[in-house]
Amino acid sequence: MNSGCQKNDVHVVKRRLLISGLVQGVGFRWEYRRVAEAAGTAGWARNLADGRVEVLLEGPADAVAKVEAWCHTGPRHAVVTGVEDEDDPLDDLAGGPDGP
Repeated sequence: MNSGCQKNDVHVVKRRLLISGLVQGVGFRWEYRRVAEAAGTAGWARNLADGRVEVLLEGPADAVAKVEAWCHTGPRHAVVTGVEDEDDPLDDLAGGPDGP
């Protein structure tokens, strides 16, 4: 179930993902930013102390789905063993690596 809203006739969703496996030290965050920008989504990615990568992304539902699908494989040297996902309220994207 994706929560979202209509913005200019586009269904916008926001997702929070927790990616497990060999996902730190393999360029996951850098490549994620490239993929997310190319898809037209906004958000951020950060390493967690437990070895996972946390991702928050927002955009048109089809673009978010494309980026989320990429997160299940990640960049070439990553070994993704799991992706937990959840809907996130559609407020601002603050609180990330560059947020407050």
